[in-house]
Amino acid sequence: MTDFKSTERFSDRVVEYVRYRPDYPVAMLHWLQDTFAVTPQWQVADIGAGTGISSKLFLDGGYRVTAVEPNAPMREAAESWLGDNPRFRAVDGQATGTGLDSGSIDLVIAAQAFHWFDQDAARREFARILRPDGLAAIIWNSRRLLGTPFLEGYEALLKQYGTDYTSVAERYGDEPGMRAWFGSGYRAMGRFDHGQRLDYDGVAGRLLSSSYAPREGHPQHEPMMRALRDLFDRTAVDGRISFDYDTVIFVGTLT
Repeated sequence: MTDFKSTERFSDRVVEYVRYRPDYPVAMLHWLQDTFAVTPQWQVADIGAGTGISSKLFLDGGYRVTAVEPNAPMREAAESWLGDNPRFRAVDGQATGTGLDSGSIDLVIAAQAFHWFDQDAARREFARILRPDGLAAIIWNSRRLLGTPFLEGYEALLKQYGTDYTSVAERYGDEPGMRAWFGSGYRAMGRFDHGQRLDYDGVAGRLLSSSYAPREGHPQHEPMMRALRDLFDRTAVDGRISFDYDTVIFVGTLT
C-alpha cells in the first residue's frame, strides 16, 4: 500500500480481516517450488503483508519471511499471530520504500495489497531489494463472480451497496497487464481453485473485511446487511455457502 488513503483504509477492519479473509492454497506454494526451485533456504519479503495471511503460507513451508506493512494495526495483528516464529519479522515500510537492504531478498511476494501500490515505483523497489536472479511473485485470490446463485447475488449486492466497489474491483491485473509489468522477465502464470465454506457470521465478516463495505452508522450499512441475510437464507445449503476463488500467481524476474 502506498498513499495515506490506501494504507489506512483497513485500519478499522483488522478483526474481520484476521478472522474471515481467505488464506492461499498450499498447491500454489508447491507449484512455485516445483517450477522455479524456490527452496526454504530462500529469504522471502512479503510486501503489503497486512495481517500476515500470505506470510503464513511461506512460514508453514519453512521459509524465513520479512513482512513489510505500513498500517500499524494490521502489522501488529501479524506480529501477534506470527511473532513467536523465529523465522518471521515485521517491519514498517511501503512498497515504494521497504527499508530492506539492496540485493538482500531471494523472493518478493505481494498478495492482495498489490493493486493499491504505485506499481512503477514498487517495481523499482522490488528490483532493488532482490538479488540479481531473484524472483517476484504477485498473488491474489480472485473471487468468482458467476457460477452459483450466491456468487451472482453477492456481486449484485456489492454493486448496489459498496461505497467505491466498482473502482476497487477493476484494479486487479490480468495476464497482459502483468506481462507488461514484468517486462522481459515475465516467466509464468499459475491458477488454482480455492474457497471457503462459510456460515452466515462468516459471510458477514468476510463482507465487512472489505474496504468498500459501509460500516455501522453509514446509511447503506443496515440495508446491505438485510440484503446479505436474505441472500444467505435463499442460497445456503446445510447452513453454509461456498465462497469460491481462483488463486492466481504471476512470476518473473525484475531487471
